Amino acid sequence: MSDGPDRRPRVALVHDWLTGMRGGEKVLEAIAEHYPEAPIYTLFHFPGSVSPALESHPIVTSFLQRAPGVRRNYRRYLPFFPAAIEDFDLSGFDLVISTSHCVAKGAVPPPGALHLCYCHTPMRYAWDQEHAYFPDRRGPVARLRGLALSRLRTWDAASAPRVDLFVANSRFVAERIRRYYGRTAEVLAPPADTEHFTPPDEPGADGAGEARPYCLVVSALAPYKRIDLAVRACAAAGVDLVVVGDGPGERSLRRLVDPARVRLAGRVPADELCALYRGALCLLQPGTEDFGIAPVEALACGSPVVALGRGGVLDIVEDGRHGLLCPPSGDDAERVRDLAAAIDKVRSIRFNMLDLRQRAEEFSVARFHEGFRTLVDGLGPGARRPGGSSP
Repeated sequence: MSDGPDRRPRVALVHDWLTGMRGGEKVLEAIAEHYPEAPIYTLFHFPGSVSPALESHPIVTSFLQRAPGVRRNYRRYLPFFPAAIEDFDLSGFDLVISTSHCVAKGAVPPPGALHLCYCHTPMRYAWDQEHAYFPDRRGPVARLRGLALSRLRTWDAASAPRVDLFVANSRFVAERIRRYYGRTAEVLAPPADTEHFTPPDEPGADGAGEARPYCLVVSALAPYKRIDLAVRACAAAGVDLVVVGDGPGERSLRRLVDPARVRLAGRVPADELCALYRGALCLLQPGTEDFGIAPVEALACGSPVVALGRGGVLDIVEDGRHGLLCPPSGDDAERVRDLAAAIDKVRSIRFNMLDLRQRAEEFSVARFHEGFRTLVDGLGPGARRPGGSSP
């Protein structure tokens, strides 16, 4: 490889872990399109769990890949994540691009290299949502966990200066980056597949065989998602609920729901998900999301959104035009009442499907690629391809 000014910059991609194709992996996939030969450095990788496009890259894993039981419960190794991400040797790379919701942003770039971090969020469980993830605060295990999280917060803040440019997925996350890292961030929303998610050919078509009107939740089943509020709100509004997604909260959610009115669908194929969006009365988002791609997908399919009026949804939904936003304050009982009232109101509003679709197209894959190229070009000549063109 030539060391001259026209040498193609060497790029390393760093991602927290590769265990499934979720929102973060779809962003990584979009970024990786710009660098088809770039290796992906990640804490651990379960082969076959991500797209063929990502699997085609050289994948370098950390020492945690060989840790006992890592496939069954990798989160138990959280205290070792900082050391594992710092252990990667990135010598010889000119540009490091990390996509991070945990520790990837703490990778150590070599001297002279530039580091762009696409930050989905500073780790929720280490900062403002520790109590939501770990409600049990008593006993020696809880105290040890608290000490580990305290050390993790210290490391997380101390490693922020390794990043030359933070890119946040929403204004909400940009504010969290400012609060916890003391850094400003550019905002670039994740790409939504508006080519696949499209409105029905005939307005009013039912989705995926659902016979009665229903609300839809598309979410990982995690405590902070507050799907329990959606269950209670739909019960209060007398509307069925379909929940798409899986996660550690599935068992407790099953104990809460009435199977006659709530269907826990788990993960579904993309075509079935599209049909569910099209047939839904609305998409419900009862918790605070850093961004949340589901509202964009729902709008692309012509379905309005009912959401808590806080977080990344404020970048997507204009209240009264693309759906309804509920007051973000109040206790759980008040939020359930507000969500139920919004569901009732949605029944009587005729949203402009073309308007919903046009809003979603502002978050298209093409728009993401254009924004990403602009950000990389802004880093300087060392991050560009030969001749100054964008990657």
